[in-house]
Amino acid sequence: MIGLADVRLGNEVLLRSRRQLLSGVRVGIVTNHTGVNSRLESIIDLLAADPGVRVTALFSPEHGIRGDVPAGEKVDRAVDPATGLPVHSLYGDTRKPAPEMLADVDVLLFDLQDAGVRFFTYTWTMALCMQAAAEQGKRLIVLDRPNPIGGLQVEGGIVQPGLESFVGLYPVAIRHGLTHGEIATWLNQRFKIGCDLVVVPLEGWRRSMWWDETGLPFVPPSPAANGLDMLTLYPGLCFLEGTNLSEGRGTALPFQVFGAPWLDERRTVAELRALELPGVLFRPAYFIPTASKHQGRLCRGVQVHIVD
Repeated sequence: MIGLADVRLGNEVLLRSRRQLLSGVRVGIVTNHTGVNSRLESIIDLLAADPGVRVTALFSPEHGIRGDVPAGEKVDRAVDPATGLPVHSLYGDTRKPAPEMLADVDVLLFDLQDAGVRFFTYTWTMALCMQAAAEQGKRLIVLDRPNPIGGLQVEGGIVQPGLESFVGLYPVAIRHGLTHGEIATWLNQRFKIGCDLVVVPLEGWRRSMWWDETGLPFVPPSPAANGLDMLTLYPGLCFLEGTNLSEGRGTALPFQVFGAPWLDERRTVAELRALELPGVLFRPAYFIPTASKHQGRLCRGVQVHIVD
């Protein structure tokens, strides 16, 4: 039930018992539509309305400060209409906070919901904020959140030296099994970033938990991440973005259907079924993407159903 979650988010712990971290300092908030508490109240709105907290700037990752920008599109500098605060883009001409962006900030507060997958960009926005904070003598406070696909399974390769990018700046596994707070702590220690880092931890979260076991309402971490099934399939099906197959963007089932106008859907389903993969079923699917690859064309393909 909303407001009665079993898991307490880092932003709730902050406002309940760690409020002194924000006392007497100028606060910049790195967040978007996912930075909400268990009652779906925005950290931006809560802190902007708090007379004991001085918020001076907002910082937007991919998808915009309120989650309305499609994947991969540049986020422009703006003013937040709800609060009047300046919004600095960390997914535009620069992805690392520049000195002028932090001139009126003493503490960066990071509150974003991750997808549990290396190539989700919020993790790397956090890493670049850590670097900038270290270089400019600022503190970074990470308000921790659950890994929505659990903290026990670690799968996939790591980024090889020389192949780093904004979907993998450090050698992290594809499905890493960590929270943002854990990743930040590891990066700071392992790579000696030198960030004045504070992690406000979760309460009540167990590594075995998937999102639907936390008691928390689900807020899509990106426009395409429309549910737990999508997030579960995303670590594998995201690789279809590098092919000429549609990965379902522009449909109601992104990363749950895939196909192309020329694909033999029945043969593909038969070959997938022959693998006898546990926990999933496959069926022929037909869809017309409204955006991205094969936009406006009938695609023949496969829908992946999670059954366990």
